[in-house]
Amino acid sequence: MTYGPRFATPLTDKVAGSDQHGRRTVRQPATTLLDTPHGVQLECVVTGSGDPVTVFAHGLGNGIAETRPLGSAVAGRRVFFQFRGHGRSGAPPGRWTYADLARDLRAVADLTGATRAVGVSLGAGALCRLLADDPTRFTRVVVFLPAVLDVPRAAPARLRLDALWSAIESRDPASVARVIAEEVPSDLRHSAAAASFIQQRVDQLLRDGLGAGLAGLPDQVPVEDRTLLTKVAADALVIGCRGDDLHPSAVAEDVAHALPHATLHVYDEPAVLWTRRADLRDRVAGFLNAPD
Repeated sequence: MTYGPRFATPLTDKVAGSDQHGRRTVRQPATTLLDTPHGVQLECVVTGSGDPVTVFAHGLGNGIAETRPLGSAVAGRRVFFQFRGHGRSGAPPGRWTYADLARDLRAVADLTGATRAVGVSLGAGALCRLLADDPTRFTRVVVFLPAVLDVPRAAPARLRLDALWSAIESRDPASVARVIAEEVPSDLRHSAAAASFIQQRVDQLLRDGLGAGLAGLPDQVPVEDRTLLTKVAADALVIGCRGDDLHPSAVAEDVAHALPHATLHVYDEPAVLWTRRADLRDRVAGFLNAPD
């Protein structure tokens, strides 16, 4: 099969320096807009070279910057993109479903020739939906912090997501910062790294916002019947964390039990991108870099 990605003009590269308020900024890679067959342009970055090609799908309110650490040791080309309603990706009118997100993921994978995929939170749900629809699409997948499978979210998770929506709609930086800070372990929230992370997330969310079509997703499930995943051919690594209200470890266990070729790893603490980043990176890379 020949893959021919149709990229629009590259968007401006963001370079290291200081912003208008004197805050230190971090260099971000130049992004392009990928024209998809279903008419939604998706913001995209490709790093690395050669095969295999792995596509990375982010969580709600996150984006390329948050998934890139997971691919830092993964061999081959790494394709990072932003779902509809995030960053500079398109935001078509209407109410969106996990089927729409799965279509975004499928389009990026098809246009770049990806045979492997990593899904995080919302992206994990989209990946599960894509696998339920097309069980042979990928050879290897990583499902990281799945938030929901075929049972609706519990109340604590809904409250956290509602708080994020309300903060963004308020346009109040302090309110957004308080919600984002909950993603950082309490003993690290006053560190320079946490302050930089929170400020960059606040700036991005207040600049780009979130597509209105995303608002109904917390009430939905990616897969109506988990038995659809029993036909998935891909080798899978499912990663969860205990103590995470947004991503209950029980959901990771459900996903791993449903996938016929899955390995499950559950960390004993939440926020492992902060506390266990090196181990997480090596675990993902070790799985994806193994031969099929």
